[in-house]
Amino acid sequence: MRKRFDQELNQLREKLLVMGATAEQMLHGTLDTLVRRDLDLFIPVNLAEDKMDMLQREIDEDTVRLIGVYTPVAADLRTLLMTMRISAELERIADKTMDIGFYAKTLFKEPPLKPLIDIPRMAEIAMQMLRKTLDAYTEGSAEHALAVIKMDDEVDEINDQLFRELMTFVQADVKAVNRVLELVLISRSFERIGDHAVNIAEDIVYMVKGEDIRHIKEPAGSDPKE
Repeated sequence: MRKRFDQELNQLREKLLVMGATAEQMLHGTLDTLVRRDLDLFIPVNLAEDKMDMLQREIDEDTVRLIGVYTPVAADLRTLLMTMRISAELERIADKTMDIGFYAKTLFKEPPLKPLIDIPRMAEIAMQMLRKTLDAYTEGSAEHALAVIKMDDEVDEINDQLFRELMTFVQADVKAVNRVLELVLISRSFERIGDHAVNIAEDIVYMVKGEDIRHIKEPAGSDPKE
């Protein structure tokens, strides 16, 4: 019974990693679309969305079945529940890439407002965060997951800085408002992708250590999540 459970659990983990790899590919495709201003590059991203939805449904169904058949407890149960929760976060990341593609269609109707510098930086950090969370999941490493959480501050800072800069364009030329709005929404979407990576990291900490670190407020001067 234990051997069979371990085999099926490994299959479930493999599905989650396929889902994670697909989300990474979608992020790369989305960034390429923005940098090269070519909506044709977004076609594979759009097609991958269906794959993400299918994998999430399969992971949900498999998790419920494994719980019903094997009645796992402790670490095994945490692994199953967090795998299902992580799949939901990955699906939300995919949804955000679709949002960015929608914003890009409007953005590309007008000339570039400014060189894309900050948004690609945000995207690269968000992709690193996602990659590191997947590695932490594979390794069962709470320490690596905690390192991802600390990376989110840089994404937030870039998002805030870009917002302030974009507001100056509106003040200088009201005709720039549509492009500013789309860039703000794109920036916010990458910031949210970073947040979803943080949620995955928090789920991994719970999976490995049984500690729920969500919404924990640290005393002033202390390192977060330590």
